[in-house]
Amino acid sequence: MTDQYPPPYPPQGGPGYGYGYPPPNYGPPPDNNMVWAILSTVLCCLPLGVVAIVKSSQVQSLWFQGHHAEAQKAAADARKWAMWSAITTGILLLLYVVFIVVMIVLVGVNANQLTP
Repeated sequence: MTDQYPPPYPPQGGPGYGYGYPPPNYGPPPDNNMVWAILSTVLCCLPLGVVAIVKSSQVQSLWFQGHHAEAQKAAADARKWAMWSAITTGILLLLYVVFIVVMIVLVGVNANQLTP
């Protein structure tokens, strides 16, 4: 066998292939979003990005084990965690910029009191 993974169904004529129905064709596995998980880990929020990497690494193995619904859920979860990582980082950066602006304004208002 030259395939990397065995087919998720028994070969034709084998046990479990009865009644003349062909095995279901589920198509290619879903996108595991590994690129987004790695980018969100490196550039954004580390804890949420690590969860995204773990979820995205489960997609291929679940798919080829025949757990198609779980593989699609893991792919969706990986995308969700990567997105939340990016959103969290954006919110934290926005709060940091607001904090710096407020501090600059407060120093500017109180500058008259600091000069002799």
